[in-house]
Amino acid sequence: MGIKWGVLGTANVADWGVIPGMLQAKECELYAIAGRYEEKVNAYKEKFGFKKGYVGYDKLLADSDVQAVYIPLPNNLHKEWVVKALKAGKHVLCEKPLALNAAEAEEMYQVAKENQVILAEAYAYLHSPYIKALRKEIQEGVIGDVIYLETAFITQGYEEDIRLYKELGGGAMYDLGCYCTTMIGTLVDGDTEYVKATMEANEHGVDLFTAGLIKFKNGARASFNVGMMLGTDTNARFDRLYVHGTKGIIRSDVEYNQAGDLSYTITVNGETITKTQQARNNYALEIEQMNRAIIGEEEIYITPEFSIRNAKMIDAALASMGY
Repeated sequence: MGIKWGVLGTANVADWGVIPGMLQAKECELYAIAGRYEEKVNAYKEKFGFKKGYVGYDKLLADSDVQAVYIPLPNNLHKEWVVKALKAGKHVLCEKPLALNAAEAEEMYQVAKENQVILAEAYAYLHSPYIKALRKEIQEGVIGDVIYLETAFITQGYEEDIRLYKELGGGAMYDLGCYCTTMIGTLVDGDTEYVKATMEANEHGVDLFTAGLIKFKNGARASFNVGMMLGTDTNARFDRLYVHGTKGIIRSDVEYNQAGDLSYTITVNGETITKTQQARNNYALEIEQMNRAIIGEEEIYITPEFSIRNAKMIDAALASMGY
């Protein structure tokens, strides 16, 4: 049956995204679900076919049959439960952002090393062959050297949500900006010279809209816009990605974290071509990659170095805008 997975929490992203992806993933057994409320645990167990249901996260971690744990808890709870899971000898896939700052991330990876288990940050979209195709175009020099990348991820607002509270690790930068910084870090090589950002905050001091600029030591620049401000009663969102090089431009209008037939256009010397990349469910790809890493077939794809580098970019953006 493959790796026995436990899910530590009944968050929405687990319901609509990750658990359905687990059902599609090879070598993945939906073994246990844990939550705070018995009614919800039983509902998840019945809906998805988990073999075990636990009221209380500690009970799941005490189950010796659980090999790997997915954690979709609120951002402010990540460190506590990731560390507990790692010390219980479980491999851990934690929802993004892994930590509230780079220092926390470094500490968590150190615990993983000490307990000889894998810790990975859940950026499912980065496992897509679509993103890998974009990176390949850039690495092969199709548009020359990257000089400017611009990306945006803007969603509707939330009338009442954990993302609206600072003490819960809320805000557009943590929730959406991490997509943009990981995209930038994937497509632009090199160390950053500076990260600057500004925000529009709500009454709780949480950023509803953030605009940022990153300059790299190699001269490349990147800008990002993220926000929760397209109304409160629709599913509207706006996603954008342009990569400008010394020879041409790559344009993608595909929303973050999509599957299916995904296209992008390349314009060089005034001539434009469109390419299409077929992509499976990113959550299934993410789980399958982690399973292969657990059994030793390959290294984990989202490395500690990548996640810590990204956390430092987020830290710099938050500090710059006074969060």
